[in-house]
Amino acid sequence: MGGLGAVIARGLDYREVFQVFRSGFDLGAERERRAAAGQPESFGGEDLYADARPCLAALRAEGLRVGLAGNQTARAETILRALDLPVDVIGMSDGWGVEKPSAEFFERVVTEAGYPAREVLYVGDRLDNDIRPAQAVGLVTAPIRRGPWGHILEDPAVENRCLFHLYSLTELPDVRSSKSPGPPRKQKQMIYET
Repeated sequence: MGGLGAVIARGLDYREVFQVFRSGFDLGAERERRAAAGQPESFGGEDLYADARPCLAALRAEGLRVGLAGNQTARAETILRALDLPVDVIGMSDGWGVEKPSAEFFERVVTEAGYPAREVLYVGDRLDNDIRPAQAVGLVTAPIRRGPWGHILEDPAVENRCLFHLYSLTELPDVRSSKSPGPPRKQKQMIYET
């Protein structure tokens, strides 16, 4: 965890931490090797944060278009789809052919949302990989402080441009409706980074 913290604090790609333990480590090749050995990437509903499903359901109940987007494999996207989450859109970097923090990833988020960027709220746990690049393409942003990135990274300039800050997804439905930019209920799409 110390190696991961150092990688995060230096603003490096999380995959760099593997180089600390094994130089030349290739995460994609290792995933393929594990799958070939009968141990493919897997997770289930019990692996989601406990507040994720209730939050997504509450947002959908408000009539919002809800989506998940992240730097994940095609297999992870398949698993997420099988979890029958209350979302309208699931898009992962493998399937889209672009990954965060590229502008193209966030432009794809806007395209999938079907609304102008200024009407899309992007919630993410990383200022460097989620919030800053989402802001650069005009998305409204809200960081969630969880996981190592949510607690190690700080960037006041980026944080000050956020609509609000979260510590739990249980806060999102109420805070969103009270802080939405523009006329009430203007926000039509919620995207949460997985």
